Amino acid sequence: MSHFETDAIRIQNRSNEREHSSPIYLTSSFTFESAEEARAMFADEIPGNIYSRYANPNSSELIAKVCAAEGTEDGIATASGMAAMFGSIAALLQQGDHILASRSLFGSTHQLLTRVFPKWGITSTYGDISDYLNWEKLVQPNTKMLFLETPSNPGLEIIDLEWAGKFAAAHNLILVVDNCFATPYLQQPAKWGTHIVTHSATKYIDGQGRVLGGLILGKQELMKEVQFFTRHTGPSISPFNAWVLTKSLETLAVRMDRHCENALKIAQYFEGNPELDGVKYPFLPSHPQHHLAKKQMKAGGGIITLTLKGGLARAQRFIDQLEMISITPNLGDSRSIVTHPASTTHSKLSTEERARVGISDGLIRLSVGLEHHEDILRDVERAIEKSK
Repeated sequence: MSHFETDAIRIQNRSNEREHSSPIYLTSSFTFESAEEARAMFADEIPGNIYSRYANPNSSELIAKVCAAEGTEDGIATASGMAAMFGSIAALLQQGDHILASRSLFGSTHQLLTRVFPKWGITSTYGDISDYLNWEKLVQPNTKMLFLETPSNPGLEIIDLEWAGKFAAAHNLILVVDNCFATPYLQQPAKWGTHIVTHSATKYIDGQGRVLGGLILGKQELMKEVQFFTRHTGPSISPFNAWVLTKSLETLAVRMDRHCENALKIAQYFEGNPELDGVKYPFLPSHPQHHLAKKQMKAGGGIITLTLKGGLARAQRFIDQLEMISITPNLGDSRSIVTHPASTTHSKLSTEERARVGISDGLIRLSVGLEHHEDILRDVERAIEKSK
């Protein structure tokens, strides 16, 4: 079996034109040689492209690369990360089903579980990561899915994937893991018994803040249901975006190595700073789940959190004093990015809900980019000093 870096570069859908770099297939549909061939393809008797809402050579290449990286059997590419989150749940559950989820989730995923799915009779219960060994009591007779995010956004909480795989198997649950922060280069949840892995490919898989995309990957029998759902509901990725993402995968390993190297240096530098209430990064020994991060991740990722003393006003002053780092809700870009989750990405959560997942008014999410680490350090340090 080839290494991650090799598969990300060498897996390719080469056409009869013998191109060295994959072309973009900007076509909505595909032609057939005969009426019989059309019938057979629609009946799934023979393989082939029919319509780009179903599949396209660019999306197929993207899926093949990421499945190889994640160690999954099949997949589907979607128009955005949230389309992937939605599809991974909606395709596999029905009215009356229940989801057990980690409380630490991305804000929009929280909205799906608390406001969207209840309209269709799908309910959910949150479990605290700090108390997951007592999640047995949260399983209900109608619980069908265990939905987790690790590392979590933005609190960087880590869930033991080995425990999760065994817990899901013991209760006959579909285990879904959002692997966006780690990427398939740093972590492969399927190794630990995860059935479905999701990604916002908009983040690190693109890596330069250019296009939207999502991925749902997993066991073939489950992916058949997901593919049926997405084929008929239409959250398909554009051929252009899929092409960009397949090219981006070629550099994911080298980019993530630099993201992780920079992030660790910055986390180490600011740990213990008297103007901060805390610094959190999975590969810092001070992280509460440091041992789990070392167990299941190759490196700590590109996200750190800084909690400024002085709450909301101090956090806002800090952000306004940054000169190089961008202020935007994205992450995983080549450019370093700062976000204030309490007032943006997680603002729809109540104050109590944010507190329960460690999002204080002073917390800053820093997506560490590919710039020289000394320039990132200087910008952050200057903003801390000027925000006093």
